[in-house]
Amino acid sequence: MEQKEEEDDEEEESSSVGSLNNELNPCPICLGPVNQEAYLDRCFHKFCYNCIAHWAKYVAARNSQPQFTLRCPYCKSDNISIVYECEGDSFQRHYINKELEKSTFFTKAHKFRLRCYYCEPGAIYNKFNVQRFWKLHRYLQPNKWLQFWLKREIQALTQEEDVDVVVHHILGSIESFTRQKERGPSKRTIEENREDFKALISDAARPFLIGRTKRFVDEIELFLVSCLNVEAYDEVYAQCVEMVTSGAVHEDEEERLQEVNRQLPYLHFFDEDTDTE
Repeated sequence: MEQKEEEDDEEEESSSVGSLNNELNPCPICLGPVNQEAYLDRCFHKFCYNCIAHWAKYVAARNSQPQFTLRCPYCKSDNISIVYECEGDSFQRHYINKELEKSTFFTKAHKFRLRCYYCEPGAIYNKFNVQRFWKLHRYLQPNKWLQFWLKREIQALTQEEDVDVVVHHILGSIESFTRQKERGPSKRTIEENREDFKALISDAARPFLIGRTKRFVDEIELFLVSCLNVEAYDEVYAQCVEMVTSGAVHEDEEERLQEVNRQLPYLHFFDEDTDTE
């Protein structure tokens, strides 16, 4: 009985906090409580979906040329899409200009990295000393190539161009792990630290990559352990799995990869948008 009352109190308190937050952070357009939350993808300012959608149509109607970006009415920064219907692990996306959805970003490097997920990493584990990396706490050292590598990796796996939200989410998890370990000596063993890292990144990546999460986390570790830049890492990886990065993908192999890709249960988090009046 007491537990039920405590749960009711917590729910009421949470509801009160949510209402207060809406009052303190109204929609910048209608100045009322935010209804059906929507965000601009670059500045992350929050609006009512109908308010920002109609604002986008208003701006488009005032310009004779097609608009590729939408300037935020609050901070004036340029954005390329509106993100809305954020429920759990998925959300909808409305691009300001439909042509952006057809942009060609999938390079040979993207194809190479996608193909790597359909083969065993092989001898690359013999190229780098994973135990030494963790023993010497090299995971505490910043990696200036990680963000670029992560973006290309997630683009290859999801076959979506704009993955900045996911990249920053995973980077934030890695930075959180690093800050935690920097605070002072820990009684955790090398293997326990390694497991902590993998568990944290898995939790961050799983909503977006689902079936590929475990391999993706292993690939992050390999890249960090290598201490190589992206180009050098690709060369070493290609040699180890006997791939030629400059070679074209055979049509029969590409069809096979596409079929496997369709069967693998990972989440399409950029769904086809629907317009709301």
